[in-house]
Amino acid sequence: MDYKEISKKTIGYLYQSHASIRQSDLDNRLIALAELRTSQMNGCAYCCSFHSNELREMGIPQSLIDQIPGYKHSDAFDEKQLLVLRWTDAITFLSDETEEIKPELESRFTEKELVELTASISLMNALNRLRITLGDKN
Repeated sequence: MDYKEISKKTIGYLYQSHASIRQSDLDNRLIALAELRTSQMNGCAYCCSFHSNELREMGIPQSLIDQIPGYKHSDAFDEKQLLVLRWTDAITFLSDETEEIKPELESRFTEKELVELTASISLMNALNRLRITLGDKN
């Protein structure tokens, strides 16, 4: 189903939100990292491929991208990347860890960056669900 065409206005607003987040002060590599992790957890094959390619184009080494699913058992990620991955997991699963992680995030990110990151993860969850349930499988 071509849900983007069927509901141009509504879906268009979602993509406008995505574009706005990408124009924020938050490092786009961190946003793409969160988007890939979200897509991995949701099982959106299209988005996993898209964001993996995007991270490579941003200069993130393939060896780091390969370790994202096992980030909890890796020492390859810097402090901000680890926080982004943990926050992504907590938001996607709506876990109780959000209250534990939030103070760490607030000490490393501005309020605006935290809002943009959280919006990015939330939006990617919505976009994954649209793609998986209504979109093409390619």
